[in-house]
Amino acid sequence: MAKTSNAGAEKFDSSRAAEYEQQSKIALAGYDACHELSACMLSASLADQNSPHVLVVGAGGPAHEITKLGLFQPTWRFTAIDPSEPMLSIAKSNIDAAGILDRVTLHPGLVEDLKRAPLYDAATLIGVLHHIPGSDEKNQILSDIAARLVPGAPLILACNHYLYAESPLLLKAWSQRWAMQGLHPDEVRSKLGTILKGADPPESEQAVFDLLHSAGFERPQRFFSSLFWGAWIVFRAR
Repeated sequence: MAKTSNAGAEKFDSSRAAEYEQQSKIALAGYDACHELSACMLSASLADQNSPHVLVVGAGGPAHEITKLGLFQPTWRFTAIDPSEPMLSIAKSNIDAAGILDRVTLHPGLVEDLKRAPLYDAATLIGVLHHIPGSDEKNQILSDIAARLVPGAPLILACNHYLYAESPLLLKAWSQRWAMQGLHPDEVRSKLGTILKGADPPESEQAVFDLLHSAGFERPQRFFSSLFWGAWIVFRAR
């Protein structure tokens, strides 16, 4: 299979990586709540396991997927992978500051670079899918994740969905999030332009479900929503 491109990662150079967390908390109303609920959903799904190993895809940046879970679940282990070296460097610093670096393995690169064994007990893909161009590449990363999970393992998927241009009211409301921070209208347009550059979200929730089903996942359940953003838990088909 052709190697998934780094097109989505190229946007996250050192300058954008440095401001990623601050910008994300403005762009996503409920940023912290989404990560906390993601940790709760995985914890509930894996309550019968003592020391699950979680694959965190697109782990670069704040690494809240790891720090929230790692502090809440002191026996859990993590493998963190991201194609952006600047983002992964920031993640390493944040994980180290949380005191859980000894339970985390960091991999620069793509999911398909990982060995297929041993299999992981769970995975997360948060804030990644809408940066990946085209349905084929979206399907590939989801399929690559599925191939590395035990049957029945949960995946937390969170991303923007709906076509931006076809949801003008949501887009205007999104702009108001930046205006609420006191930004000048020109700055708002600039911020929104940066976010939209190269973005390719699935066109609907059903499109998300179709991608997941095609990749080998089942039983999707949405547990968080905020404007264009949605978060779901799904399970590797048995």
